Amino acid sequence: MRIWVDADACPNVIKDILFRLAERKQLSLTLVANQSLTVPPSKVIRAVQVSGGFDVADNYIVAHIQEGDLVITADIPLAAEVIAKHAHALNPRGELYTKENIRERLAMRDFMEEMRSAGQTSGGPPPLGQRDKQEFANALDRFLAKYR
Repeated sequence: MRIWVDADACPNVIKDILFRLAERKQLSLTLVANQSLTVPPSKVIRAVQVSGGFDVADNYIVAHIQEGDLVITADIPLAAEVIAKHAHALNPRGELYTKENIRERLAMRDFMEEMRSAGQTSGGPPPLGQRDKQEFANALDRFLAKYR
């Protein structure tokens, strides 16, 4: 199993958790972004910089994941593609996307996008807090205990 990170929007505190985990468990960790990334020197951690453009990083991840891999992303359409390829997706707040819940998440995302377009609501989720960081770490531990 390899861990992939949709790194353009992934909070640094989540990346730090993943860096420590990859080193401790010697798990392959690949961060993909359309900007330059700094990662610690490691045999198991690498960064891939893709060209700029809409969904270029997402497309790279989908093209390279294998069944059973884990993708860290808050991007719900990317999570849906990951699940379709029989891989796993976990968001930075600790929610595991599954084939049972992904349709509902996509529908809610589309609904919120329509609301924003109509001027009914604005903004995104609140900033990542300490509780979110802990939820992510706990969800990651549960995932690894179950699937590794």
